[in-house]
Amino acid sequence: MPKTIDPGIREKIEALRKELHRHNYRYHILDDPEISDAEYDRMMAELIVLEKTWPELVSPDSPSLKVGSAPVDKFETIRHGVPMLSLDNCFSESDVLEFDRRVKRFIGGAEDILYTAEPKMDGVAVELVYERGVLTKAATRGDGYNGELITPNVKTIRSIPLVLRETEGEAAPELLEARGEVFMDREGFRLLNEQRMTEGQPLFANPRNAAAGSLRQLDSAITAKRPLEIFFYGIGRITDVSFESHFESLMFLKRLGLRINPLILPRIPIGEALDYYHELEKKRSLLFYDIDGIVIKVDRLSFQAALGATSRSPRWAVAYKFKAIQETTRILAIEVQVGRTGVLTPVAHLDPVRVAGAMVSRATLHNEDEIKRKDIRVGDMVLVQRAGDVIPEIVKVIDSMRSGAEKPFNMPETCPVCHSKVVRFKKNGRKEAALRCINARCPAQLKERIRHFASKGAFDIDGLGEKLIDQLVEKGILTSYADIFHLDPMSLVDLERMGAKSAENLKAAIERSKKISLNRFIYALGMRYVGENTAKILSDEYKSFDNILSLVLTDQCLAKERLKAVKGIGEETAESIDQFLQQKENRETLEKIFAGGVKVYYESGPKESVLKGKTVVLTGSLESMSRSKAKTLIEAAGGRVTGAVTRQTDYLVAGDSPGSKLEKARELGVEIIDEKAFKEMLQQKAGGD
Repeated sequence: MPKTIDPGIREKIEALRKELHRHNYRYHILDDPEISDAEYDRMMAELIVLEKTWPELVSPDSPSLKVGSAPVDKFETIRHGVPMLSLDNCFSESDVLEFDRRVKRFIGGAEDILYTAEPKMDGVAVELVYERGVLTKAATRGDGYNGELITPNVKTIRSIPLVLRETEGEAAPELLEARGEVFMDREGFRLLNEQRMTEGQPLFANPRNAAAGSLRQLDSAITAKRPLEIFFYGIGRITDVSFESHFESLMFLKRLGLRINPLILPRIPIGEALDYYHELEKKRSLLFYDIDGIVIKVDRLSFQAALGATSRSPRWAVAYKFKAIQETTRILAIEVQVGRTGVLTPVAHLDPVRVAGAMVSRATLHNEDEIKRKDIRVGDMVLVQRAGDVIPEIVKVIDSMRSGAEKPFNMPETCPVCHSKVVRFKKNGRKEAALRCINARCPAQLKERIRHFASKGAFDIDGLGEKLIDQLVEKGILTSYADIFHLDPMSLVDLERMGAKSAENLKAAIERSKKISLNRFIYALGMRYVGENTAKILSDEYKSFDNILSLVLTDQCLAKERLKAVKGIGEETAESIDQFLQQKENRETLEKIFAGGVKVYYESGPKESVLKGKTVVLTGSLESMSRSKAKTLIEAAGGRVTGAVTRQTDYLVAGDSPGSKLEKARELGVEIIDEKAFKEMLQQKAGGD
């Protein structure tokens, strides 16, 4: 006797299907998702469980049986020779181990199964068709069976060869369907969104959507301007060649000139695949591109063939997903914070949500223009993201979830701390995005200026932390950062968590900080546009702070011109330095600093070092020095330290446990040196003597 189906179950399944179809359309066709990947995965998992429980309710158009969405009308449709199926997801180690058990049961009697583990790129899957070694067609995955023909756009991607390489004794096959993931790296994505913001265009939510939107341009000239890249991960159809393993096929693609991910780990047991997952999860924020998990594939192709596939996914591979870096939550309130330069920054208080393994309850809204552009309101449901150590931010508002009770937010006309009027300065004839409090005595600005002054890159005063600074400012003990050098230890004893011993330790730390290099001193002052690099440029140019002060005070017009003439100092920076030193209150603060016993010295480096003018990147831990010490030595030798490996990088200094920068350097042919060679280079002269 058939089971009676509760009408509520039928309605739930239909509602899930309807919503998943809608989200598929927004994700794959509009490139404008409304929910996080994690939320989509949860909805899909719920539908699959319901359909397994009630198989009579499965319909041929269920999202659980589809991959992606149908191709858009504006592109010609092409049928894939072998379906491009999606992967089943795993969210825990137990899921992965169950996958391993299923594989072994299905193979039956086989030796321990070996897998190839690969980073799961967060990009757009494509298939490239090469005939007799020449690229003839390229298509998106589409619905898995039919894709969109995007050949002209794909040909603009620099890392994709139009003609395959042929090595001695190994010609290109008559037919090759190579499959890969097109993506946009994080820096390229950031620059693209900055450009779109300037042009008043809507911003892309993330690099994946930017890549998808770029591939679907009708004008391939637009695609050519986008920083797209690709990693190849597999083969559809191929003639003239056969392989025994998946990894062997990847090596074949590499020999043909098709780029594969250097982080792929071949032929490993399932335990090592799990270790690989945890390793990649730790370093994901260090990569120059986004990944959202790993893909685990049975390596032997005969086993893959025996395992086969369902209508939706292969039985020989799974995606083990990382914790989501995007989630959906609600804005509970918006408050405005004041920084050390007086900039007012709106911050959203969120209904707490776990993102990338951390609980997020606040997110920056940047400025008033950002709020207006995204139409952010108190009470909105929003997509929030967190990548690595980056401050969480609102990606977009989910308009369809508005109830009408949401309240628009307006930036205040006065400072929320000191209640002085706020202004927008002009920059190059246009008003800046930032609102500023211009009251130099504003307590909020004062706290931030003191924190900056005492930070590691500046005076590096150990023990002068955020909470202590708050107390010292609120009690009127510190009215400027110059007061730090006139503190009476006994005045600190009664402060919260501050006994006599702690007060003495702080006083000792302040005394140690009084001898400081010129570049660190300039940076500590917190002048607008003067970061660590600019401070070093000024230090090397003028050799003493008196020289800079004399220049400004002798002839204001001449000073700005001379400052602008220094390589690396622009008009805005010159204007900022001049304004800061012209201000009487700031000069009085400087006098008070020097009266407190501060001694500033010029730290010159070996100007003829082989590192002079070179760009250096550091990765891993060094045995004989800290990362900050190595940075100081490189800069003293005339070099420049950057955080990312690019084609402009001259050297990568690799210590113990180097991160993904090492692989990137190998890819780009950047010279890699160990700690011993690095220390030798610091001593070498440019001429090699």
